[in-house]
Amino acid sequence: MPDIDFARVFITFIVLLFSLTVHESAHAWTASRLGDPTARRLGRVSLNPVVHADLVGTVLFPLLAIIGNIPLIGWAKPVPVNVRNLKNGRRDYVLVAAAGPASNLVLAVLSSMVLGLLTVSPMRVGEPNVSAPIAALLSTAILTNVLLAVFNMIPIPPLDGGNVLGGLLPRSLGAKYDALMRPYGFILLYALLLTRGFDYLVIPPARFLLSWLQ
Repeated sequence: MPDIDFARVFITFIVLLFSLTVHESAHAWTASRLGDPTARRLGRVSLNPVVHADLVGTVLFPLLAIIGNIPLIGWAKPVPVNVRNLKNGRRDYVLVAAAGPASNLVLAVLSSMVLGLLTVSPMRVGEPNVSAPIAALLSTAILTNVLLAVFNMIPIPPLDGGNVLGGLLPRSLGAKYDALMRPYGFILLYALLLTRGFDYLVIPPARFLLSWLQ
């Protein structure tokens, strides 16, 4: 049995859990601001991870992926949105969908700024090294949130990118695109992971963003 770095697993899991929580809360908050109270009434405008967590997508798969060093992004329970309640239906739905990845980019930028201001310790021999675990957490937050943002913007429903593209296309074309892609969304995503399509779609833009943040 290979050695497991429990400290790395713990830090990565906590960062992913917080990042997914912010992501889903951003969807819910944006929908509420734009006229749809559905998610707010269900308590989804919250930074409590319990209300957003999915046992398989938020806990089981991420832990297996982290331990096995597999590039698998987790997911949380989707935020319900009633488009009919939105003030400007299709346009506002695009904003709601984009709010999740945008929140992850904000977290990545903030983590990068804090990491840049972090004072290296210890200053004297024998002092505890406080900066190392904080730097590890912030570095993990940068990488995780960039990957979440880029991955979620892949234009395949049910990912946010698919919802954004469907809302930006002309109404009839958007409806056809959604009807064609949504039933096979998860199959296409797993195909990308199994055929290394993930590496071509996610890694290059993620590296570009990381080059700006680091």
